Amino acid sequence: MLYLHDIWVNWFEGEENGYNVCHFHEWRKDDQVELLDQVPLLKVSSALFYYIENSLSEIPQPLLDDVYQKAYVRKNHERIQLDYCFVVTDGHGILAVDTIGYNIPIRKSRLIPRQEQLVYEMVAEQQEEAYPLPSYEKEYHILSPSPELMNGLTRKERQLKQLLFMALDQLHSTKNVAEIRYWYTEWAPHKYPIIQEMPFEEAWQCLYEETKYGWSEKHVQLCEKMIKGQPFFEKLWEMEQEPKVN
Repeated sequence: MLYLHDIWVNWFEGEENGYNVCHFHEWRKDDQVELLDQVPLLKVSSALFYYIENSLSEIPQPLLDDVYQKAYVRKNHERIQLDYCFVVTDGHGILAVDTIGYNIPIRKSRLIPRQEQLVYEMVAEQQEEAYPLPSYEKEYHILSPSPELMNGLTRKERQLKQLLFMALDQLHSTKNVAEIRYWYTEWAPHKYPIIQEMPFEEAWQCLYEETKYGWSEKHVQLCEKMIKGQPFFEKLWEMEQEPKVN
């Protein structure tokens, strides 16, 4: 088995979509970066890599058995053994995973560029491990948006877009026709006469379809207005407004 040593990781917890596991250039100074003293490295099929990267589903048991207690994290000069922690690659993408003792990929991280390069060199001549691929069908929805809706966005833009979608989803549950007409008019004031005639579902669907692609100042303004007065959403908004750099 291949091993990596002294690997920096920035864990993103409970993320089912790979686009939310930020690459090194999007790491922030207040992220919790850890040093893995030792971690097993596995080369797997692209299908299995995608499955682990883009789901919170069960990892094949043979893979977990192979990596069991073979990773260590260094904390305060202590070397702590981890049950199921590993780096996985298909030769194109790379992901560090820690299940924190479960059988699903709870925590995920990218690596820093020079360590990614090392991984590619180490696995170049390696055969893929033949782990079974669980039956799996990825479903995207408003609270788990398709990658095409997030392509090209920065970390901050992705977070705010997901916040807007959360607000839209909450709005959908209210079935309040006056409210949805109000917000759709905020987005598209030139459509005011048409919007006033729309039933709830049509207005909501139109607003969602028109806001789901891209990200602009107009999106930012709508998001800020929609979440006003909702403490949980406002907290998420504030977290993205503070200046954060590597």
